[in-house]
Amino acid sequence: MPVTKQAIKKVRQDKRKTAINLKVKQALKKAVRDFEKKKTAESLKAVFRAADRAAKSNVIHKNKAARIKSRLSKKLKPASDSPKVKSSAKGKTKSK
Repeated sequence: MPVTKQAIKKVRQDKRKTAINLKVKQALKKAVRDFEKKKTAESLKAVFRAADRAAKSNVIHKNKAARIKSRLSKKLKPASDSPKVKSSAKGKTKSK
């Protein structure tokens, strides 16, 4: 057990911060689960908000938040929307 006043206060602070950080992390996980169930722009926006909030308070690393947002953004796009390769004119050459 802590003996000094500052150590006792630090234990109280850590307990409070742990509870807050857990809520933030759970909110992010819930937003991701909701997005996986129903892939809509609205649910993606909720994930972005939760990820940014968690990264801002250092619950998760900012690069992890970016990675989550990137991966889920890719899932929102339809598969048929992939970039089409423009066919080049074979056999035709430009003469100057």
